[in-house]
Amino acid sequence: MTAAPDRFLLIKAKGGFGNRILSAATGVVIARLTGRTAVVDWRDGEYLPHGEDAYPLLFESPTPHRAADFDARSDVTPALWRGRLSEHPTHLISDLFPNDHSNPFIYRKLSIDLAHPDVREPLAVFWSYLPKMARIRRAAAKVSPFRGMSRDALTRWALREYFRPNARVRAEVDALFADRARPIIGVHIRYTDRKVSLDRIMQEVQRVQARVPSAQIFLATDNEGVQEQFRARFRDVFVIDKVLGDDDNSLHEHVELDDPLREAENALIDMWALASCDWLVHSRHSTFSVAAALIGGIPTSRQRDIDRRNVRVVLKRWVQTWA
Repeated sequence: MTAAPDRFLLIKAKGGFGNRILSAATGVVIARLTGRTAVVDWRDGEYLPHGEDAYPLLFESPTPHRAADFDARSDVTPALWRGRLSEHPTHLISDLFPNDHSNPFIYRKLSIDLAHPDVREPLAVFWSYLPKMARIRRAAAKVSPFRGMSRDALTRWALREYFRPNARVRAEVDALFADRARPIIGVHIRYTDRKVSLDRIMQEVQRVQARVPSAQIFLATDNEGVQEQFRARFRDVFVIDKVLGDDDNSLHEHVELDDPLREAENALIDMWALASCDWLVHSRHSTFSVAAALIGGIPTSRQRDIDRRNVRVVLKRWVQTWA
């Protein structure tokens, strides 16, 4: 459906890049289904100082509209956003629902109804902490241009439309892979505020190496100690030059950075570099690597997800997907 000139969907954000990119992809599809222009709002202070919109600085926005253009609007749904459009989900939850920060259903109070998204108001707000593409896939797959698309195909369409990284990120990724022989194994290890099993990651890397012994390894991690251990154990490992966190603090939440925009770009370089690899060793517990796999279209046959049989992780993701 072609977007009407006066109908918009403001897409709010919370969390790291994996969460906010995949969540926003759901919003982009909803906007197309309901004849709205999607406007991504990343002024929440996660990567840049609060009030600065990181999205148009990190990505090539397909629309000239900016989130701040709508701050004074009152013709918005859900109604609780009236007078608060410059704020973000964490603010409203803390103020209105302080005991519900971990409630998987709280997004329903702050977002348009995914079962009935075609609302009357010219301005609507979408937000969820995690992607909800599964909840809208059947409705989307009945409508052009999404007819017959799978959940992953819908996500990749939205990523192409709204998440083309800026020129520096693209150039750095191109340079990183220039003249490198294939195949390349991508490895993602989150090891600050949330930790994956380092031993299991290394075991899976060894198994993949046994199949492709000549492969180089691209490592994306947020932890300096892990990077040192990994490079000591495996040969032909390459990384990007970036600030690394310690054992407890994720970069975008707790570490004071001299150049936060550049470090945000570095995180995107990691993500798009993982997407450019031929194999991916990771955990589905991190949406960062899940997003990378979708961006790169890496087939599941060439992914080694160490938590694919982790009942706790699988069940948690199922609840979050369908809540």
